[in-house]
Amino acid sequence: MGYRVRNIYAICSFAAIGGGLFGFDISSMAGILGTNAYKNYFGNPLGARQGAITSAMPAGSLLGSLVSSYLGDYFGRKQAIQIGGIIWILGSTIQAAAQNVGMLVVGRIISGICVGITSTIVPVYQSELAPKEVRGRMVSLQQWAITWGILIQYFVQYGASFYGGGPTNKHQGPAAFRIPWSIQIIPAAILVGGMFFFPESPRWLAVKDRWEQALRVLADVHGNGDLNNPVVLAEYQEIEDIIRFEREEAISSFAELAKPRILRRVVLGMSIQMWSQLCGMNVMMYYIVYVMEGAGIGDPLLTASIQYIINVVMTVPAIIWMDKWGRRPTLLFGSFAMMSLLLISGSIQGVYGHPETDPSSAITWIMQNKGSQSKAVVACSYLFVATFAITWGPVSWTMPAEVFPNKVRAMAVSLSTASNWTWNCVLAFAVPPLLRTINWKMYMIFAAFNCAAFVHMFFTAPETKGVTLEEMDDVFDSGRPPWKTRSPVSRLDNLQKDIAAGNVKVDIGAATGRRTEIHQVPSKE
Repeated sequence: MGYRVRNIYAICSFAAIGGGLFGFDISSMAGILGTNAYKNYFGNPLGARQGAITSAMPAGSLLGSLVSSYLGDYFGRKQAIQIGGIIWILGSTIQAAAQNVGMLVVGRIISGICVGITSTIVPVYQSELAPKEVRGRMVSLQQWAITWGILIQYFVQYGASFYGGGPTNKHQGPAAFRIPWSIQIIPAAILVGGMFFFPESPRWLAVKDRWEQALRVLADVHGNGDLNNPVVLAEYQEIEDIIRFEREEAISSFAELAKPRILRRVVLGMSIQMWSQLCGMNVMMYYIVYVMEGAGIGDPLLTASIQYIINVVMTVPAIIWMDKWGRRPTLLFGSFAMMSLLLISGSIQGVYGHPETDPSSAITWIMQNKGSQSKAVVACSYLFVATFAITWGPVSWTMPAEVFPNKVRAMAVSLSTASNWTWNCVLAFAVPPLLRTINWKMYMIFAAFNCAAFVHMFFTAPETKGVTLEEMDDVFDSGRPPWKTRSPVSRLDNLQKDIAAGNVKVDIGAATGRRTEIHQVPSKE
């Protein structure tokens, strides 16, 4: 059978390289926008023209997220991730060789298709493999990989920006942007090759009636290879029960999505992804150089790089403690804090800034000779990024990947992710013109979005920590309002105890093609 990776941390961390590609996408323009190499070669694109270039990748990602459910259900989670990596290599090659804006846009669209696929399938893959106790931590690795991708790509760009005399050299050569766009091929190649040594999702294998392989994966990941481990047997039984129920009820993924009980979750998943974009993080990631220039910072590229480090570091507490904090309070705190920081930053820029008179500038509002005020704007930007990294960043990937039933999971998560990319595309296109037309008032708009997200999540988002994927129906169908939900005692825990005590016997005959049954051991009394 060959070498198999069994450690759940290693499995989910490696798969998260797919999220790292998303990070490369996010910062793929940030360190290049301010270089003369880019401006000279592509005709100094501003406003809507630059918005079109930047939004090409999220537009491709929208397409990728929509086809991801088919790929994930037909080829499997693992192969879908590999397909995405191959597409990324193709898109990055075209970007690195771009001769004009049109070729650059095509390359970014193709790379975006990969990001749409991996950003959908990787969280599903992680959630279907991870134990319920650390599922939030495992899926949060996706967000951490995104932050690492952002950081690595930005510093590669920052280093490459000094090629040919530096970013201010009027005759800087195109290698300043070709080098970083070429280097981003490397992680995708590692992802495609490495996934051959990692397991397939046991839930996907079970749906395809590959029970022996499903049981083996569960044993490798949750029982150190022991097929008779109570944890393995209990989870195996839960998966088989839910798949048998779905088949007996002839549940169709398309029809199920339209039912009110599932539609509610679809709307929640799509809303979480929507608010994660409308919170304003896009501005801080795609166009942070413009923000720093508007604040009157002398070296915007270097100052902007600090926040990418903050993004990586501040995601770590969420990875460690999200399964203790819970999803709901994390979302509510994040919305309120980000709203407050945007209001402060926008107000400072509105009061102390003035119109920029240079028509060739990407910004139209600037603060000059306002030392303390400029530092306050930078501080708010850093705190905003830290808040997103510890709250909405990881939770926005975790909840949509865990709340849906097995039959509809891939399709429902693809719709949620499509919502992310729809708004990502809109904002990538809209922010440059907004910065030029309404400048500091844009911060107030995003603050209002965070206020709306707080209210929306308060009334619709229940707590989902500590619950198995098969038990999410208990959370959403309990009849309790979201603000009164508590994670129930898991059936899986009780089943594990009964199996360990010898009160329940699980027949794993289905792994060899026979029906699985639970046999109660007769009482000795």
